[in-house]
Amino acid sequence: MRIAVVGSGYVGLVTGACFADLGHEVVLVDNDEKKLAALRNGEVPIHEKFLPELLARHRGQRIKFSGDLQAATRESEAVFIAVGTPPTESGDADLSYVESVAREISGGVDGYKVVVEKSTVPVYTSQWIRTIIMRNGADPAQFDVTSNPEFLREGTAVTDFLYPDRIVVGVESEQAAEVMRQLYGPLTSGWYYGRGDAIPRPEAARVPPRLIITSTKSAELIKHASNAFLAMKISFINAVASICESVGANVQQVCDGVGTDSRIGPRFLNPGIGYGGSCFPKDLMAFRAVAKESGYDFRLLEEVTRINEEQRHRFLRKVRSVLWTFRGKRLGVLGLAFKGGTDDIRESPAVLLVQELLREGCHICAYDPAAMERAQEVLTSGVEFAADAYEAATGADALLILTEWEEFAALDLDRLRALVKYPIMLDGRNLYDPAVMVEHGFSYYSVGRPAALTDELTAGTRPNKREQA
Repeated sequence: MRIAVVGSGYVGLVTGACFADLGHEVVLVDNDEKKLAALRNGEVPIHEKFLPELLARHRGQRIKFSGDLQAATRESEAVFIAVGTPPTESGDADLSYVESVAREISGGVDGYKVVVEKSTVPVYTSQWIRTIIMRNGADPAQFDVTSNPEFLREGTAVTDFLYPDRIVVGVESEQAAEVMRQLYGPLTSGWYYGRGDAIPRPEAARVPPRLIITSTKSAELIKHASNAFLAMKISFINAVASICESVGANVQQVCDGVGTDSRIGPRFLNPGIGYGGSCFPKDLMAFRAVAKESGYDFRLLEEVTRINEEQRHRFLRKVRSVLWTFRGKRLGVLGLAFKGGTDDIRESPAVLLVQELLREGCHICAYDPAAMERAQEVLTSGVEFAADAYEAATGADALLILTEWEEFAALDLDRLRALVKYPIMLDGRNLYDPAVMVEHGFSYYSVGRPAALTDELTAGTRPNKREQA
């Protein structure tokens, strides 16, 4: 099928590349000529596994780039809207970009089209998109608006698209439903998974995926409710971790006991320094605003947000209690992205913690495998950027792990011990076994687990042998 994807950001780029890999003809539309030129030249603007391979495979063949939305609409059977919906000051989603796209699409409706909202939007957005397109002259019999929310996790977005838990499609007509069935047919039929060049199947992937057909309103709510529930699960286990620290319990053992309950499951029961990124914080604000507008006081979501913010401050207090004072301390920081596998620093708890430590007078030497270029745009002074984790640790009064990159869980601990000034690690992602850290001479502090300390001198008053020499 012929598809237009409007917006070459995170969702749009992944959606376009994956649909091209399913065999569809894709034109990716954006009004930023510099971004389009970079994409045509082979540049990949985001760090996402398998995305460079898909773009290289289909660029100039099944995927093309354009700045002309009306022309792309005329050439396409389905038009996906994947533009940004940033929060306003009141917490509502800013739908001005969606509205602008809808107005322009109207000029290209010269035959039956399915307009698909892929951006995360509040309920009733599909109705407004339809109204805007009709107000601008399109024949209402010539198009339908559907909702097809994305459930892509940064770092695994390509495999999430191609091996989804479910595909949700909200429609108001059988004609639109049939178009969407055809679009996702390579997945739901299992055809894609038999190809020799298919993106590798992740563990526990369910193939073929289930296609869930709903109303547009239900589909819009499914997206917000899913993200809100996952954020709630993260905040819940972080609150439990705080209680574990107070009573001397081990949150990992609690997670194992709770996660084996088939009604709950182990996923997202990972205590840490809180969630971040472009989805959870924004979507919770938007969902709260929708609830408030509909007359429901969704106070549970306010508490989820409060716990998440408190978790970061709680970790900061832990660092202070270990170091006593901050001013003049040199801290090695591992991780700046909001999660491993991505270069996204939006609402990153790691970046927010670094900013707070800088205000307290610390000197930071930081390393992230993918996010340092973006971080340099916001951390403009007081931060030294290292070439690797070991350079970040060199001469550090303490080492902080703030992002759960796989390589941070496999460091050479003996080498690390020789490089730091004091063998103190504060792990905000619980990547290590406390007993193993003590064996390698570290005093180790994590989230929701008892501190694992070496003898008093090693724990913070004596430099390592390199410093003594």
